[in-house]
Amino acid sequence: MRLILTRHGETIQNKENIVQGHGTGVLSVEGVEQAKKLGIRLMGEKIDVIYSSDLERASKTTREIAKYHKNVPVVFLEEIRERFLGSLQGMNAYEINWNEEPSDVEAKEAMKDRAEKFLLKIFKKHKGKNVIVVSHGGFNRSLIAVIKEIDFGEIPNMDKPKNTSVYIINFDDEMKAEIELENCIEHLNI
Repeated sequence: MRLILTRHGETIQNKENIVQGHGTGVLSVEGVEQAKKLGIRLMGEKIDVIYSSDLERASKTTREIAKYHKNVPVVFLEEIRERFLGSLQGMNAYEINWNEEPSDVEAKEAMKDRAEKFLLKIFKKHKGKNVIVVSHGGFNRSLIAVIKEIDFGEIPNMDKPKNTSVYIINFDDEMKAEIELENCIEHLNI
C-alpha cells in the first residue's frame, strides 16, 4: 500500500491559536489557497481511494484533492477526526495547562489506538493500492508514531504536521513501512 497522508489547510482558529478538537474550524483565505495547491500537487498521483475526516476543515481540503480524481471514492470518517478536547475546545492553546487536562478530553493513548486500528483496517483493505488520508495535526502525528513505532510518550516531541503537508509512506506485504516523503510543503511555494 502506498499511503499519502496530509493535514487540512490552515483555519482561522489555527491562526488565532484556538483549540479546535472536534469543533468545526473554518479554513482561512490562506487555508483555501493551501488546499487548492495541495490538490494540484496530488493531481498526478494514481489514487484508488481517499479517506477524510468528516470535520469541515478536512472535508473542504479533501474536496480540492477530489476535483482531480473524479472517479475515486471518497470516504468521510469520524474515526480519523482530531482528538476530542471537550471543554478545552474554543480556548486559546496558550492559556491551557496541558498537564492538567479535564476528564472530558480524549486520552492521548485512545487517539493513538484509533490511529493504529485505522491503519490496520486500510492496510488489510487496500494492499497494493494507493490511498490518500486527509486528517488533522494530532491524529496524523499519532499515525506517524504508529508507523515509525515511536513510544507513546515521545509523540509530543515529534514534528507537528504543517497545514497541507504531504507524507508518503510505502508499505510492503508484511506492513513494513518505508517513508518516502515527510512533512513536505514545497507545493505551497508555487
